Amino acid sequence: SNPDEDVSHNIRTMMTQRLRQYNFVVSLVISAANLSLPAVSAFAFPEATKTTNGIRSHSSSNFSSASSSPPSALQMSTLNIQWFRQTDLRLHDNPALCRTVDLSLGKAEKQPVGAAPTTKSSPDGILPVFVFDTERIYGSDTRSELGCMKCGPRRAQFVLDAIADLRSNLEKRGSGLIVAVGKPEKVLAEIADAASPSLLNVVCQEEVCSEELAVDKAVRSELAKKVKKSGKFNFETVWGSTMYDPDSLPFDGDVAGIPDTFTPFRNKVEKACQIGQPLDIPKDEHLALPKGIKSVVNQPQCSLSYLPTLADLGYSAEDIESVESVDSRTAMPANYKGGETFALARVQDYIWDKDLLKVYFDTRNGMIGSDYSTKFAPWLAHGNVSPRYIARECRKYEQVRVENKSTYWVVFELLWRDYFKFFAKKHGDGIFYQNGILGNRSHGNKRKWGMDAKQVKAWKEGMTGYPLVDANMRELAATGFMSNRGRQNVASFFTIDMNMDWRYGGDHFEETLLDYDVHSNWGNWCSAAGMTGGRLNRFNIVKQSKDYDFGGDYVRLWCPELKDVPDKYVHEPWQMSEALMEECGVKIGPGRDYPSPIVNPNVQPRIMNNGGGGRGGRGGRGRGGKQGGRGNGRNGQRRDNNPNRGKGQKQDMKSLKVGTYKFDQAT
Repeated sequence: SNPDEDVSHNIRTMMTQRLRQYNFVVSLVISAANLSLPAVSAFAFPEATKTTNGIRSHSSSNFSSASSSPPSALQMSTLNIQWFRQTDLRLHDNPALCRTVDLSLGKAEKQPVGAAPTTKSSPDGILPVFVFDTERIYGSDTRSELGCMKCGPRRAQFVLDAIADLRSNLEKRGSGLIVAVGKPEKVLAEIADAASPSLLNVVCQEEVCSEELAVDKAVRSELAKKVKKSGKFNFETVWGSTMYDPDSLPFDGDVAGIPDTFTPFRNKVEKACQIGQPLDIPKDEHLALPKGIKSVVNQPQCSLSYLPTLADLGYSAEDIESVESVDSRTAMPANYKGGETFALARVQDYIWDKDLLKVYFDTRNGMIGSDYSTKFAPWLAHGNVSPRYIARECRKYEQVRVENKSTYWVVFELLWRDYFKFFAKKHGDGIFYQNGILGNRSHGNKRKWGMDAKQVKAWKEGMTGYPLVDANMRELAATGFMSNRGRQNVASFFTIDMNMDWRYGGDHFEETLLDYDVHSNWGNWCSAAGMTGGRLNRFNIVKQSKDYDFGGDYVRLWCPELKDVPDKYVHEPWQMSEALMEECGVKIGPGRDYPSPIVNPNVQPRIMNNGGGGRGGRGGRGRGGKQGGRGNGRNGQRRDNNPNRGKGQKQDMKSLKVGTYKFDQAT
């Protein structure tokens, strides 16, 4: 017979017998517990506890029914659940996973990883769990208030691949992964109810935005309802998605004190802070599943073998068909898929095998091909690769090959990513409001936003009449990816030239991007709209087109109706005469082969005439966020003969000077 099934059967039989014996007493006790249980709202305000070596956890109070517990014969041992979220799908450098392992080993809460001896002769084991939340995230009908899908089918497939990879990596180490469909709070509570432990520990990565925090609160509430009948539970969130730990930030109030512009943040952090060393994957024996759990958790849509399809997640046949193949024009790496395995392979390939790190700064403004930039973003967004791991690889490369502006600039981009998560934590829902973090107070960028459904549709479909905008929007629709240069241009065009409510742009990106990250996406859009304060940076679309797609190759790739238009007109096709249009085989205008410009190219946007912004178009911005200072001297000079520059890029862009970054050598 199966030992796991025997254990589970014996426990259930024993529990049934004893429940009959103590039924009346237990009923009275549970009633008393209901009267004394703290209000659910109290669960949402954990006290911060700090540890070293890159682990920072928020631990809710241990909620216990000790005074009302039935005799110990009714209780199972400790159950330690590692709840993987959408943003930490990896085993390497995963602080939440390491914390779960520590709890299974009986280590004291405030001890750093590996610093304290275990207090148990054998680990309790851990139970990794992932839940596809079809109520809040997945499915064709799961939409935001603005109308877009919370997660398009292409990104959903990426997550499915990442989960399959995570499960495979756990199974190779003798562990496994419970995969379920439903609300996380319900699934976790049902697992707790089925296992009925005397102590339940649930650990996950800490998130900072309102929707994720609402899920945390719901999990605490549901666990309180289930676990109070048999024991106590502990719910912890652990910081683990940035290079720098928020507790180490050199500002009064930590995250609450960060500047609202990037450059002063960058300067102070690079000078005062250290990046923690990535954490190792826990030992195989420490990832083992709890004994007997296989028979306790084995439902049709919640088990160690179940993996849903896009149809199971609620996507329509039309949506599924739209992502069944990969467009040959994609800038994503060949045969890419979600998951830690491919993520680490891409880091290895880009940095070491192809030796591209040393030219990143020169090539990063390209728009065609998989190697003009790192393409790490989709795997970073889902936590398939750790930013500290990438930063450490950059430092290793500098030590053994070369150190230059390019090797630093990848870490600089990761710092932008850190900044936007800290920014979101500081300002909360402000990054989602129409007036951003500025509220109703008067400022130079304030304006009455427009909302024209036809114009928004034309922008989404790449039919604005501005070839660079249209090419980028078509690439996004077909592949789920767009270059950093493209994102800055289409966001500037939507929010300034079209003057559309910027939130509809952010909402569309949330649906379509493979690398959607709530903090970076909404922080960048809020900034592009001028709703974070500071300078409004307008990108001159025609000038940008000529600077970064000089020969028109990118436009012709995604707007084939313009393939025979001469270089002189490929970025301004409305300038052609009817005779030249006839010669090129394309008609420009309403209802013709390619549309006329959706906004008049000869008219300055009204907000720019109100003193609300400056002339943009030459960059100087990290990940499309706030404008930084411009470099002078050697580091800021343009090199007209740069051999590493893409052929579509006429000249190097000015940028900030090279900074620095340090690793914590004590960890």
